[in-house]
Amino acid sequence: MRILLWHVHGSWTTSFVHGRHDYVLPLVPDRGPDGRGRADTYPWPENAREVPWDRLRHEPVDVIVYQRPHELDLAREWLGRDLPGVYVEHNTPAGDVPRTRHPLAGRSDLTLVHVTHFNELFWDNGRAPTRVIEHGVVDPGHLYTGELPRAGVVVNEPVRRTRVAGTDLLPRFAAEVPLDLFGMKVEGLPYGTYEDLPQARMHAELARRRVYLHPYRWTSLGLALIEAMTLGMPVVAVAATEAVEAVPPEAGVISTRVGVLARALREFAADPERAAQAGKAARAAALARYGLDRFHRDWDRLLAQV
Repeated sequence: MRILLWHVHGSWTTSFVHGRHDYVLPLVPDRGPDGRGRADTYPWPENAREVPWDRLRHEPVDVIVYQRPHELDLAREWLGRDLPGVYVEHNTPAGDVPRTRHPLAGRSDLTLVHVTHFNELFWDNGRAPTRVIEHGVVDPGHLYTGELPRAGVVVNEPVRRTRVAGTDLLPRFAAEVPLDLFGMKVEGLPYGTYEDLPQARMHAELARRRVYLHPYRWTSLGLALIEAMTLGMPVVAVAATEAVEAVPPEAGVISTRVGVLARALREFAADPERAAQAGKAARAAALARYGLDRFHRDWDRLLAQV
């Protein structure tokens, strides 16, 4: 198939475009949010092509994967025709969560695809037909060395997303174990910081840390958590949203008690053998549930139906 989608979430799109189809990514002159084209920091195959927005009318697109409400209007304007499509919801609802209706709740003509069962449960989906297709990740390999008795954290925009991302909890954790932050707009924080590294380099650096910390209070799941598990890292995570499903007990420690999490970080940092064993369990669990083959099978099945 020829699939039109926007480059919105780099990690998710990386997994998606590793399928067997042709992927068309809109490009605008300034590579702004409505047309970033191909990614710079992720390894994408050649079948993911960027096409200038004003040439999309001539592209033989079969189906559209929407990820933001306004893309429905963009597609109609840029393509000049209606096509089958699905809508992917990456995010948890915001605001008054029990009463949050999804933007597509009043429509029954588009399948609403949630990336976690938590998302589907907490959004008010209204009349929209829903499907859950859990994340899939490109396996980076078992890169874990754990040679540095430090905790790695991946958070984009940690200052703006302080309570959502759990950035306000980091001083408590840093009192137990030195922290290294990876992501966008992390510079200037009082920890080791690694600003927007290419994915392969980030994986290699992250895998040198003894333990992975996932401090998020409110997120769909966080692909970085799954990627850290596939690297072979033990996990310490706030027991919120889908993390309670993704991290089995043998793979690390999840809890709503900050003191329990802080102690787990300290204990993993002090015990390389235990950390490595938990990391092996984390990798096995991530590959079993979030493997790329299963991800693409689920997507191929849905797209064929659409």
